[in-house]
Amino acid sequence: MIALDMPQNPVKSQSEIIWDDCLKVIRENVPGMTFNTWFAPIKPVDIKNNTLTIQLPSNFFWEWIDEHFSALLNRALKSSLGDDAKLDYIIVEETEVEEPRYHNPIISIINSKETAKSDKPEFQSDLNPKYTFDNFIKGEGNQLARAASGAIADNPGGTSFNPFFIYGGVGLGKTHLIQAAGNAIINKFPNHRVKYISADRFTVNFIDSLQSNKGNEFNNFYRSMDVLIVDDIQFLIGKEKTQDLFFHIFNAFHQAGKQIILSSDKPPKDLKGMDDRLISRFHWGLNADMQPPDLETRMAILYKKANDFGMTVSSDILEYIATNITSNIRELEGCLIKLLANISLTSKEITLGLAKTIVGEISTAKKVNIGIDLITKCVCDYYKIDENKLRDKTRKQEIVLARQIAMFLSKEFTKSSLKTIGLHFGGRDHSTVIHACTSIENSLITDSNIKDAVYIIKNKIELACS
Repeated sequence: MIALDMPQNPVKSQSEIIWDDCLKVIRENVPGMTFNTWFAPIKPVDIKNNTLTIQLPSNFFWEWIDEHFSALLNRALKSSLGDDAKLDYIIVEETEVEEPRYHNPIISIINSKETAKSDKPEFQSDLNPKYTFDNFIKGEGNQLARAASGAIADNPGGTSFNPFFIYGGVGLGKTHLIQAAGNAIINKFPNHRVKYISADRFTVNFIDSLQSNKGNEFNNFYRSMDVLIVDDIQFLIGKEKTQDLFFHIFNAFHQAGKQIILSSDKPPKDLKGMDDRLISRFHWGLNADMQPPDLETRMAILYKKANDFGMTVSSDILEYIATNITSNIRELEGCLIKLLANISLTSKEITLGLAKTIVGEISTAKKVNIGIDLITKCVCDYYKIDENKLRDKTRKQEIVLARQIAMFLSKEFTKSSLKTIGLHFGGRDHSTVIHACTSIENSLITDSNIKDAVYIIKNKIELACS
């Protein structure tokens, strides 16, 4: 008989067994998000003289657990080791520059009720794994941003590029680059907690946390990260409460030497409506712009994308596309996708004539700038009312609400003055616009229907301009 090598489960140490017993109790007494945020990252280190030593990722982590969960830890540890049990913490910062710091609070812990799973929940970074440095095409227009991203990935929080602020127009690869940095950090430092989120989603999640009375939990979740990547930071403009929260998270990160990576469609100095305190802090590290790719870079992008799609396209066709689509990488990719669709669905061959037709369709496509008229149209489409109704003096509740949302979004999306916005809605004065904006801001926190409506209308506006 042939003996087969069967996979063996690793033998757990005594400290791991004891900590698993503690986690059974903790898991049953805290919400899932709290468990994942504050307890999943903890590692048992040693058990000696009835004292369990655990490793925490930061001093802030220790302070928060000591302040908010010491009673829970007391109960859990006692249930496993008895009344004379003690707990020691080792704090090992992820930079691994300093020696571990020891704390010896004599903390007792709780009663176990059910068997916990031995595997800990995996933290979700929300990074897209397809965005890597390997498939990011370097060019003259993104040279500084790419080089800085690589340096940050090698030493997050340890360079002078903190915060790292990338800005540039639509479709130039900002999202790709900041997520590539995040993915590289995770590959090199598996224990780092890296979080990617768009500013718009950050705001929505913040409002949700306030409505569910979990504002502190939301705040502390983000403070527990090692690297925070926020895309399209310009969408915080006009959101004063969210900006205030982000300001304090930013300060906590910077003081702890943790890495912050931000992207925007414009440089910090042009973010009108952003808190001056944040603008100042955005200048603390490195600001790097992303310029439209030059011809050689556009050609390289097209070759790479065509290869990814499994397409064989002649160099003269790719050169024609690269010569005529100059400012937007997404449009280059869109042109190839449209070529692929034509040859797949109609059995046509890829010819220069077909490429010219598709480039003509894309380059002459309607490019809409966000203006008050577009905002008004999207609001009225959502509520199915005539646009002229928003200019009337009617006091019907539905019309008043739609008008206030349109004013609120006009202030957020355009550079128009309050007086100009008021004139677009029946000649109303600036105080009416201020009242409308304040009313909607408050409703976004207290009224889920209005929050959903604003979210959907904003998506409609952005889709019309994409």
